[in-house]
Amino acid sequence: MSSSHIVEGEVDARGRKVAIAAARFNDFIVSSLLKGATAAWTARGGAPEDLLIVRVPGAFELPVVARKLALSTRLDRRFDAVIALGCVIRGDTPHFDYVAGECARGLQLASLETGLPIVFGVLTVETVEQALERAATTAGNKGGESMETALEMAALMAQL
Repeated sequence: MSSSHIVEGEVDARGRKVAIAAARFNDFIVSSLLKGATAAWTARGGAPEDLLIVRVPGAFELPVVARKLALSTRLDRRFDAVIALGCVIRGDTPHFDYVAGECARGLQLASLETGLPIVFGVLTVETVEQALERAATTAGNKGGESMETALEMAALMAQL
């Protein structure tokens, strides 16, 4: 009988460096996601100087900036993870499908290419109400969940 070894990452910001790329489009939603992410960073012991926030015009621009952040060094040390925050709300045109799909694809490719966890914290919703629910500052904030995912993945990658 063989024994198994399970490797998991802790959700701990101490000693980590994380970058957030956040879209300005639909900022009434994204600003709440950003608040959730920064609150989770602080709650998990993250130092303010180790968290970089970069604003981009919209979700379509997130992949190229996330890739640049993943490849960069800051303070002589690479980021441990990058988080992409945005909000794409379906409308009456196929614009949603192009923006949401290409954003997701670009972020995945950037993560695979760089080997750095790039967390998809982009809301892709049908209505403003759905976006508001997922960006709630009380509970279930997807920005905070994205930060926790980034920290867990950073710790996991450091062990592999």
